[in-house]
Amino acid sequence: MYIYDQYDQKIIDQRVDQFRDQTQRYLAGKIGEDEYRILRLQNGVYVQIHAPMLRVAIPYGLISSPQLRMLAHIARTYDKDYGHFTTRQNMQFNWPTLESVPDILAELATVQMHAIQTSGNCMRNVTADHLAGISPDEIEDPRPYCEIIRQWSSLHPEFAYLPRKFKFAVSGAQHDRAATQIHDIGIQLVRNDAGEVGFKILVGGGLGRTPILAKVLNKFLPKPQLLSYLEAILRVYNMEGRRDNMYKARIKILVQSLGLEAFRDKVETEWLAIQQSTSADLTLNEAEVARVKAFFDNKQYDADAAAFNLDEQCQSNRAFSHWVKQNTAPHKQAGYRAVFVSLKAPGNAPGDITAQQMERLADLADTYSQGELRSTHDQNLVLADVRQADLFALWQALDQQDLATANIGTLTDMICCPGLDFCSLASAQSLSVAKQINDRFDKMDYLYDLGELRLKLSGCINACGHHHVGHIGLLGVDKKGSQWYQITLGGSAENEAALGQVLGRAVPIDEVADALEKILTVYVSQRLEGESFLETYGRIGKQPFKEKLYANH
Repeated sequence: MYIYDQYDQKIIDQRVDQFRDQTQRYLAGKIGEDEYRILRLQNGVYVQIHAPMLRVAIPYGLISSPQLRMLAHIARTYDKDYGHFTTRQNMQFNWPTLESVPDILAELATVQMHAIQTSGNCMRNVTADHLAGISPDEIEDPRPYCEIIRQWSSLHPEFAYLPRKFKFAVSGAQHDRAATQIHDIGIQLVRNDAGEVGFKILVGGGLGRTPILAKVLNKFLPKPQLLSYLEAILRVYNMEGRRDNMYKARIKILVQSLGLEAFRDKVETEWLAIQQSTSADLTLNEAEVARVKAFFDNKQYDADAAAFNLDEQCQSNRAFSHWVKQNTAPHKQAGYRAVFVSLKAPGNAPGDITAQQMERLADLADTYSQGELRSTHDQNLVLADVRQADLFALWQALDQQDLATANIGTLTDMICCPGLDFCSLASAQSLSVAKQINDRFDKMDYLYDLGELRLKLSGCINACGHHHVGHIGLLGVDKKGSQWYQITLGGSAENEAALGQVLGRAVPIDEVADALEKILTVYVSQRLEGESFLETYGRIGKQPFKEKLYANH
């Protein structure tokens, strides 16, 4: 993984000192609320219902074992003994005191971590495929380009105050696991007819009040032009994006209002001006790419690992076999698997992890996965480089920490935002709904029979839980002080991305599991052999589900 140089470290250390001074002056009454709000957002601090919330950056989801131990230390020392992984691959602490945040940031800086640009109207964390660098379907490892974008975008003076927050996602594989089509800018590594590898650039995606899938702005961008082209897009957005209405300030609204061709023309004009400028050269040269790639090409693999017979071991233990099938993925290196660590055990708030679990996972990463982990936008973790011969011992160790629930990709592997339990913007509780669903659908054989099913749950229209692109999406709404949930079906954030369709009127919050059971009954009765929920929905449409859900109402 990328290691800070002296300049990176100096920037982070100086920012800690600056924010410590700013916070002390605010607590002493020398800085007003409005002025301090801008400063705290620049450093990842929100004010929630119960306490401040600190969001820690995890660029493209890559975490070292020392970093995870530091997050555990912070959870135990400054929070309530746990942290929460988000859909942007970051970590949130929900209970720090405001006066302790500078101390937290100082400790994070000792392990090359920070909270800069995790909030505010700026370029946020660059997210990526959680199987980057190891997946057999990969065209090229996207992480070096994620790191290059991170360095270019961090503290970029021209884009410190954008019209609205701005999000990137980068994928290097044939299967889009990074949800590139629902981001402000999506970047996909592609190969052209001549066999050259470059970038497909998508723009104008996003969820929230106005969900829109991104459009293809450039079908094939040569690698050297990546930063200059991104700069052109950001300049157009910065100049033309609306600042009079926060709900219409995202780039997706600008692209929609101008039209894709007019927006492309503006970008091309700005891009040409950048290329002709003598003030700064944004050309991405091969030497710089090679320098950054070297940070990610240092893994050591056991050449004899492929000799181990995993199938034979799975046949002797049914529970282990289920876990391998659900919670591991193929690796491009023979004899290795990627292991998903489920943060969706029954009774656990999705994405939450205790300090003890973090510490134990750091140890397991050192023992079994070369000292690294990844966070996913589905709020789980990945140990990416595990020998097949080590899977059984790792499974047993994870099980002891309640981290081996074999439910990845099933109904209970749901995305869930913190909702009204923590978030001041939420319209409804979400964690209690997640528990309601877990309590109802607790039989693993039934979950396996349902197959892949992406359930995504948001406590409000801001869609932090990505409900618009869930196979089944749940949206919390307020009705005259009562909490209800609207249901959508048929969404996806993968290659054939789609926005879910609203099924009908919302259901009371305590009837969500009942509603899901009716929906799943239709799927089971109507599916063809081997057909997934999404395939069945695409074939029969929403009417049979709607009729079943609202019968006798």
